[in-house]
Amino acid sequence: SHVEEGGGMSAFKDAVAADVGRVFLNLDEFAERHTVVYDGETYEDIPVVITGLHEKDRRQLQSDHAQGLYLVSRVMHCTLDDLGGNQPEKGCRIRINEREGGSFFHDYYVASSICEMGMLRVELEDVDE
Repeated sequence: SHVEEGGGMSAFKDAVAADVGRVFLNLDEFAERHTVVYDGETYEDIPVVITGLHEKDRRQLQSDHAQGLYLVSRVMHCTLDDLGGNQPEKGCRIRINEREGGSFFHDYYVASSICEMGMLRVELEDVDE
């Protein structure tokens, strides 16, 4: 069996993306439901994986939006679709509740965001106020 030129790779990528979404966002295994507030929109109880960074992996960033240094402390993964197609932009604020149904929200700045095959990886900086 040979792969058709052109169409084959995108079909393969679509299959991988679907698989990544299914596997990675299996709520029982990795993801938890969080409410995310970004750019004036609220996305309720979407499947999100939030990982903390070990001290040695934390990167100090000279941020555009303030004088001080900020630490990237968390990384959020979710699908682009679950954020309504809005890829968070660097320097913007994003709020995420602590747990499903929780009314306590953490505020973060977006340090960076990457979208690959429909999956978002957003690095978050703590907001110190």
